[in-house]
Formats: sequence, structure tokens, C-alpha cells
Amino acid sequence: MRQREQNLQSGGRLRPIDLARRHGLSTQAVRNYEEARILPAAERTPHGYRTYTPLHARALGAFLALAPGHGHRTAASVMRAVNGGAVDEAFRLIDESHARLLDDRRTLRAVEDALRDLAPAAGTGPEAAAPGPGGMFVGPLAAALGIRPATLRKWERAGLVSPRRDPATGYRVYGEADVRDARLVHQLRRGGYLLERIAPLIAQVRAAGGLEPLEAALGDWHGRLAARGRAMLAGAAELEGYLRERD
Repeated sequence: MRQREQNLQSGGRLRPIDLARRHGLSTQAVRNYEEARILPAAERTPHGYRTYTPLHARALGAFLALAPGHGHRTAASVMRAVNGGAVDEAFRLIDESHARLLDDRRTLRAVEDALRDLAPAAGTGPEAAAPGPGGMFVGPLAAALGIRPATLRKWERAGLVSPRRDPATGYRVYGEADVRDARLVHQLRRGGYLLERIAPLIAQVRAAGGLEPLEAALGDWHGRLAARGRAMLAGAAELEGYLRERD
């Protein structure tokens, strides 16, 4: 057995366990990556054992470096494209991933701008109108925002506001969270954002539990985007090394 191990590692040959140990993986994970075409196909010994080379090690390193920034699925697709000779397709996938990061940065900036623009209106002006104990009906809220009631109903169909119905009259009633969302939508629309771009921002506000918790979470949001961008740089460096070695 010792002699077989020495033979496999001579001349740049590596066993599955050699690749696995370098990255804290199981040998089954290495085999799975090969079967998924994330790694080039391994050669086989006369006895059927898989043998890898430093090129396989470079491929595995590239995949593991790409995954934190681009996600497992995109990183796997990139590696399959490269190993299949479709390098342009790999670059396209990476470009799309960078575009998503840029879009996330624009979303963050839009939320920050909206919060900054809403702050001066918090205590004065028609947009500062707060719902009463029972909430606001569509007419008064539309008047407070300076828009038509039909606009609020359009926002409701888009899922941007979710008023309840008064059980006695069937009228829409906007609670405190609904008024908050309507104010934010109004501010973003004034900034030129389309409804489909506003929807994920409203989802962020709701997930955070309101504007104040969201504002407190913006620093973490910035940090996660920065970490993603840096991981993309690290992945690009490893992928370039793998492409150079393949060439």
C-alpha cells in the first residue's frame, strides 16, 4: 500500500485524499466535483484508481475561491464551462454575477437615499401624517401624500402596500406599517425608481421590522457587499491561474 501511494504521488500524481486534505474536504466531495465536471476528468490506474494532477488541484482551488463571491451554482457553472472549452460562457456568467452585485449596491444606495429624504419629513409636512388608532382610509392617505387614491391601489396590486379591510365597510385601512411603506414608495417614485425596482426595497424594510431597524442594519449590508466583492476578486485570481495553467 505504501508503495502504491508513493507511485501515485510521483510525477505530480495525486490521490483523491491528497486533494481533499488540502481543502478540508472528504474524498467523496472530490469525486462528486469531478462527476459534476467542476474538475477535469481524472485518469485511472490499471487497477481503476483515480489519479489527479496539479491541474486538478488548481481547478479545485479555483472553484472553492469562486463560490464565496458568486455562489455555489454560478461557480460550478463557470468551472463546467471552462472545463468544456467554453471560456466565453464562463466570462459571461461572471459578468452577470458582477452585474447582480452592482444592482445590489444600487438597491442599498436607493434605501439609504430614501431614508435620508424621509428623515426631514418625519415631524413636519403633509407626508408626516400618521395613522390614527384605527388606521387611515385610502382618501386621507392619498391626500397626505399628494397622490390619487388610484395610485395607492396600483401600489397595492404590486404588493408594495398591504392594507387590511374594514370588516364593517370593506374599505381599505392603512395601518402604521402601511403608511410607512407608502411614504417610502412615494419617495422612491419621486426619485425615478420603477415599481419593480421598489418591491425588493420594501421587502428589505419589512424583513428588518421597519425603517429604524433597517437603518441600523445598513452597516452590516455594506459589509456583506464588500466581502462579496473582495471574494470575487480572490476568485478571479484563482480562476486566472487555472486558465493560465490549462493554456
